[in-house]
Amino acid sequence: MGSLAGQRILLTGAAGGMGEILAEKLVHAGAKLALLDRNAKALNALVARLGHDSFAVSADVSSADGCRIAISAVWNTMEGVDCLINLAGISSFCCFEEEETAHMEKVLQVNLLAPMYLTHALLPEMIKRKRGRIVNIGSMFGSIGFAWFTTYSASKFGLRGFSQALRRELRDTGVSVSYIAPRAVRTTINNDAVMKMGEATGMNMDEPAYVAEKIFAAIEAEKKEVYIGFPESFFARLNGVFPNLVDGALADQNKTAKPFAKKSL
Repeated sequence: MGSLAGQRILLTGAAGGMGEILAEKLVHAGAKLALLDRNAKALNALVARLGHDSFAVSADVSSADGCRIAISAVWNTMEGVDCLINLAGISSFCCFEEEETAHMEKVLQVNLLAPMYLTHALLPEMIKRKRGRIVNIGSMFGSIGFAWFTTYSASKFGLRGFSQALRRELRDTGVSVSYIAPRAVRTTINNDAVMKMGEATGMNMDEPAYVAEKIFAAIEAEKKEVYIGFPESFFARLNGVFPNLVDGALADQNKTAKPFAKKSL
């Protein structure tokens, strides 16, 4: 189990409901935090609450330029990062034929390309020191392709693949890569349509504090892959071997969820 005391950590999505809770746990563990989020007001309030071991990085990772601005600010303040936690993410719940292409690009940029850009920028220095950690927060939807979450699922499948491939690539470098996949969480990433769909289908949803605790424990224990929530974690593994079985198991749920995903309703 690795100690987080004195670790320089960059946490994206820090001003979100789960991000704030995770940031508090990391500071209490003795880490020095660079907290990244596009919501400058919420970010500054969080830093004021956490104290001198944290500082705000107001940037929007929905573009490559935003990622470059974020990295520059982090380097100017901390002169290096020991651990990158890619928590920032956005969702998409709709019928795919109604999805706006601009939103497709934004989901892929925030959920997949931003973690890749930030990792790419920080990795050379980690490899040089022979020490570092990349923690990617994925989703059960990165193992089970859910209807009506098509673009979101694609982004999380990509993040899982990126994590696994990079972990194998970095095996002998001293740099570790973790992939942590919660099931649905009660945060503002889920709009009203998702919440109503969840009630209609009986979808399991966890509280942010519970998930943040599980993520923190996985980071502290340096776990390679963690799936949070049962039976979703079982279905994630089953889908990798027998996807046709999962197709059938989800058929009725998908029919129930469809009306909530239609923009025209």
